[in-house]
Amino acid sequence: MVLNRKKVECLLQVKEEILPQVEELKYLRVLFTSEGRMEQEIDRRIGAVVKSGKVLWVMTERTRSRVQAAEMSFLRRVAGFSLRDRVRSSAIREELGVEPLLLRVEKSQMRWLGHLVPPRRLPGEVFRACPSGRRPPGRPRTRWRDYVSRLVWERLGIPPDELEVAGEREVWASLLRLLPLRPDPR
Repeated sequence: MVLNRKKVECLLQVKEEILPQVEELKYLRVLFTSEGRMEQEIDRRIGAVVKSGKVLWVMTERTRSRVQAAEMSFLRRVAGFSLRDRVRSSAIREELGVEPLLLRVEKSQMRWLGHLVPPRRLPGEVFRACPSGRRPPGRPRTRWRDYVSRLVWERLGIPPDELEVAGEREVWASLLRLLPLRPDPR
């Protein structure tokens, strides 16, 4: 992976075939852009029911707010309420028996981490890799690795340097079952 503000021509060769360089790539129903931003993917998915791809999102405050607003808009319509009724989101969720979408996203992200961490697997090597190239000036965007490490620390109390426990399937699955029903309010 090459990070650079300027358009850089990179040749990608798989066996004998040279693959073309593109601005956007849809892989496993997830939209990747050459800029590395997820806004287009999130915009594309908020309109539809969120099923997969959420495991790769870095949930910023703006993203969390938009996902929660879209979820509550849908749940209010299902329950027959409007914003003018001034019914709390927690009451609507309780009435419908639905867990918060943000909690499901967080669980999915941590479950996905369990697939990445086992040693000697290519996804784990990519997860631990550091891309080359210069980053643009300013605060760097949060990497998924940093985001999910912080999420595991906040929700499960596992420090980032001990993420190898995610590679032990039974232990990791039991830890994920212990998650509380509500995500931390942010």
